[in-house]
Amino acid sequence: MTATSAVRTPSTETGSGRPPRTGRIIVLSVLAGLALAVLWSYEFVDSTIGDNVANTLLGHDAKETAIAGTAAGLLFAFVSGLAGTFTACNIAMAASIGPMSQASRAGSAGALRAILRPVAYLTAGMVSVSAVYGFVGVLLGDRLPQLSTARVGDMPVRLIQTSVVFGIIGLALIYLGLAALGTLPDIFAGRPVARVVTLGALIGGFLIGRPYPLFNKLFHWAADTGNPLYGAGAFVLQSLGNIVIVTVLFALLVALTGGRFLTWLSATPRRAAAVSGALLLALGVFTVIYWDVRVPALFGFGWFPTMFYN
Repeated sequence: MTATSAVRTPSTETGSGRPPRTGRIIVLSVLAGLALAVLWSYEFVDSTIGDNVANTLLGHDAKETAIAGTAAGLLFAFVSGLAGTFTACNIAMAASIGPMSQASRAGSAGALRAILRPVAYLTAGMVSVSAVYGFVGVLLGDRLPQLSTARVGDMPVRLIQTSVVFGIIGLALIYLGLAALGTLPDIFAGRPVARVVTLGALIGGFLIGRPYPLFNKLFHWAADTGNPLYGAGAFVLQSLGNIVIVTVLFALLVALTGGRFLTWLSATPRRAAAVSGALLLALGVFTVIYWDVRVPALFGFGWFPTMFYN
């Protein structure tokens, strides 16, 4: 089976078939999200991975070296976005692989379009949010909680914004997951493209609450320039850096399997629903639990188990 014939397979949508053993899928997905929230090591992904990637690509200490000029700032935006791919404030973007696979079959003909179309849809939704927030963020500057140094008790105000924003995004992912599994009404039934654009918008929304130190540095630089166009451009590049790896993974799944991945996923509506729903639900649960339970617990609001390496 070639990639071309794979994308000509009649489109099947997650909402068109409820997978068997839905209850088991839901329970396992929730448990996976909870386990990930408990086991997650922010020091490893933020510092060991993120800082080292940024330092290597930039050729200097990304945290300590000042951003000198517009070109350096825009380069820093993309590199810090790539470095932050696996941080807790971005990892949920991996849930887009299932829906992108479905959107690639919506009217596509040919292997290249099977890859480019869903990536373009995801990017469109993402950029529309990140560009607006970058523009508005520079205009508002330190009036935003995200740039504030104030605290409520021991918890920084910027992390309160993070908890609110990521809680909402996490709930949206949970809804999309349960809708894909057929347990809630699916507002995107028959509209796989709209589903991917919406996921892109949610990924763009990660910037609205992102506490990642390199992004915080980028945000301060953009605000200090006083130019909202710089803010929009920098935030768009940050978001593009965030999805490079998931885009490459999606392309490899399509290209290296000769399109058989899409054929396998589209063999039955139930299979597509199970894969997409499980990913969305697990990562949605992780996002809510991590940012609205685990992080506040670090500052004395509630309790959450701590692993010895954290």
